[in-house]
Amino acid sequence: MSKRSHHHLTELGCIACEDLTEFGAGKEGWLAPDAGTTVLCALDVHSLAIANRSVVLILGWSDSDEPRVKIRPELSPIEAERITAIEWLVFDDIKVIAIGTSRGFLLMYSLRGDLIHRQMVYHGQIIKLRVRGTKKDLMQDISSEDVCVVMPGVIARFDGSDIRSMLQRWFQETHSRFWDEKSNKDSEDNGNFDDRLPYQIWNVNKYGSCVDAAITGIMPPPLMELQSSQRYYCAVTIGDDAVISAFRLSEDRKRSLVGVILSKVMPVTFSTIASFSKMIWRSEPTPTSKPEEKLQSFARASSLTCLKDYPRKGEKLTLSLSGTLAAITDSLGRILLLDTQALVVVRIWKGYRDANCFFMEMLVNRDDKCASSSYHVPGKSDYCLCLAIHAPRKGIIEVWQMRTGPRLLAIQCAKGCRLLQPTYRFGSLSDSPYVPLEVFLLNGDSGQLSVLNRFLN
Repeated sequence: MSKRSHHHLTELGCIACEDLTEFGAGKEGWLAPDAGTTVLCALDVHSLAIANRSVVLILGWSDSDEPRVKIRPELSPIEAERITAIEWLVFDDIKVIAIGTSRGFLLMYSLRGDLIHRQMVYHGQIIKLRVRGTKKDLMQDISSEDVCVVMPGVIARFDGSDIRSMLQRWFQETHSRFWDEKSNKDSEDNGNFDDRLPYQIWNVNKYGSCVDAAITGIMPPPLMELQSSQRYYCAVTIGDDAVISAFRLSEDRKRSLVGVILSKVMPVTFSTIASFSKMIWRSEPTPTSKPEEKLQSFARASSLTCLKDYPRKGEKLTLSLSGTLAAITDSLGRILLLDTQALVVVRIWKGYRDANCFFMEMLVNRDDKCASSSYHVPGKSDYCLCLAIHAPRKGIIEVWQMRTGPRLLAIQCAKGCRLLQPTYRFGSLSDSPYVPLEVFLLNGDSGQLSVLNRFLN
């Protein structure tokens, strides 16, 4: 029998402050996902980032005296550019905030509000910034850490090691300039624009434009494909036309038909047009403005499967830490549990409209000896993977055991709450005490931040 209680939440701190008024705080339900003005949130250990269309506020929830930082990115008023996605990028000794815009720019800022990096990914709105990683262990012989940029019909991947190297160089140069005023570099800190981050990008709109997507992990190459050093990734997309679609993503741009057209035909066409225009407009002065940033060509994306079930539409997607399971909500109030390796729906929940889901880990089957012993530190094998479901229309949070287990908890919550989860931390040490996946509850009306307890009592 599941429990319905308030005792499965542990209060951690409060984020209430005057700075939140700019984001709608004070109005009932201002933080709810279905509120009129969408407020973006990104959680990290002891830090919370909140954003509206033009401002990002960084504040701490464990220390009320911790200084708050406001970041106002330079957005194009002509293009009505706005902030559309935020996420923390956390390494062992570096933490920055990443921002995606409606024009397709990826921005990175330090905790002081300094612009570190600005790069165009592709023309269009960045819907989601998704941080993912799998570490090498007994079950996984290949490690992979990346930042996934999701856009309508497009998905891009930045390798975590490339981002780490760029950030380390920026912080080292910033530290050197602070102590050495004779540095040859420009004293103005306008971001690392010239140092473009390498990335792969794929067109995944075969079954219509996607509203969310995720790279689930590395997958084997096709059976008839020659063995090479190229990696292949599996991507899952959801959208209005296809509830679920899956693609095999190749790193190789040379074999992509779209890539060949963009890399071969377009430069020749542009050169011909430019030469012809010079013949006509010989007196036209040479432009002095910086040329527009060149976009990267698409690599190959091969379709694996597709689920169409009109009028059902995919709405939200969340991925387990290993990438082997995905929870997908749709417009009919259902939640689909997808095995991303077999590409099969293994479980369905019904009656959860506007739901929000996160995977978490709980100590479910603790024996009395371990529960009473103060010397036993739970390891990864002691935890059980679960799915936390926030159903705002019911005013309840439910926790279900994976994959086919029972409902473990049912917790009542206020209307203006939002479920959050800390971002993945790059390169965290495997020999340190295991930190399970946790889910946090932020009450927008009171500002109280709580964590769902990881054990059942």
